Amino acid sequence: MASPFPKSSSVPGEGRIVATLVPDGTSGLETVSYQYPLKLISPSRPSETKSVLVFLLSYGGGLVGGDSVDLSIEVKESAKLSIVTQGHTKIFKSATPDIVTRQTLRVRVAAGAALCLLPDPVQPFGGSVYEQTQVFKLETGASLCLLDWVTQGRTARGEDWSFVRWAGRNEVWTTTDNAAAGGDRLLVRDAVILDGAQTNPQLKTLRESMHTMGVMGTLLLRGPLMKSLGEFFLAEFTALPRLGARDFRNDEAKRTADERLLAPLEKWRLARLQMEKQSKILWSAANVRGCVVVKFGAPAVEAGRLWIGSMLAHEGSISRDFGDHALMCVR
Repeated sequence: MASPFPKSSSVPGEGRIVATLVPDGTSGLETVSYQYPLKLISPSRPSETKSVLVFLLSYGGGLVGGDSVDLSIEVKESAKLSIVTQGHTKIFKSATPDIVTRQTLRVRVAAGAALCLLPDPVQPFGGSVYEQTQVFKLETGASLCLLDWVTQGRTARGEDWSFVRWAGRNEVWTTTDNAAAGGDRLLVRDAVILDGAQTNPQLKTLRESMHTMGVMGTLLLRGPLMKSLGEFFLAEFTALPRLGARDFRNDEAKRTADERLLAPLEKWRLARLQMEKQSKILWSAANVRGCVVVKFGAPAVEAGRLWIGSMLAHEGSISRDFGDHALMCVR
C-alpha cells in the first residue's frame, strides 16, 4: 500500500539559522531548523540581550565516521548572533581512511549585522578523517569574529596528532547585490591540512611537525565591531620582544621594581608575556585585506584557552557588544 504522505524533503545533518531584529530592538531567531546528527539549541530566557545565543551541538557529543553536517546561517540587518558549543566537537574514528566526516558552514551577514563564533576546539580521535569548510559572505558594514581551533586528540589515551587527516578551510568574502560594484570579492582564504600520511626526511610524522604543540588555532576578525579588537591584537604583536632584543622577562628583580611605575596596560602586558613564556604560547597577527588574522599554538588546550580568553576579556569589546555568554567557551 502506498503511503498517503509526501516523501520527506529533510536531509540528514542539514540545519539553518536566521537571526533578525525583533520589535523591541533586540536580536532574536526567525528560523532554527536541524536534522540528526546536528542539533541547535537557544535558551528560551536569554541571560543577555546584546546578541541572540545558539548552541551548536551533535548527538552523543561528536560526529561518527561518515557523518555530514551542512549548516547555513543568515544574520539580517543590524542583528547580532553568538554561536558557542557545550564542549569539544569530537570526531570519532572512521572504519577506513576513505570514510570522511564533513562539516560545511555557509554564512551571510547583512549590513550592520554581526556574527561571533567562539566555539570549543575540534577534537579528532585517533584514526579519524575530517574535512571542514566555512564560507562567510559579509555585506558592507557587517562584522565577523571567528575562532577555529583543533586539538591533538585524547591525551589521556596517548593520542598525539594520531588522526589520519584533518583539513579545514575558512573563506571571508565581501558581497553586494550590485553587479556594477563588482559582486563578491574574496578577502581571505585560510586553509590548513594536517595529514598523518604525508612525510618528509626532516619530519617523518605529523606529531614531529607540530613541535610539541597540543592545540593550534586561527582567529579571524573583520568589520566595524571588530576594529578595536583587531587593532589590539596587532598592537600586542608589535610589542612582543624580538630576536636579538633583551628578554626583560628574565630580569625578575628589575621587572618587579619597575612594575610600580608602569601603567595598568603595561603591567598586564608584562604578566601576559610571562605567562606566554611559561606556557610556551606561540602566536602572530597580521592585517590581510582588512581582516585581522591571528594564529596561535600551545602545548596544552587549557593553556591555549587561557591565552585567547584573557586577550578577548582584557580588550573587552566582545563582552560589550555580544554579552558575556559569547565568551563561555574561552573562559
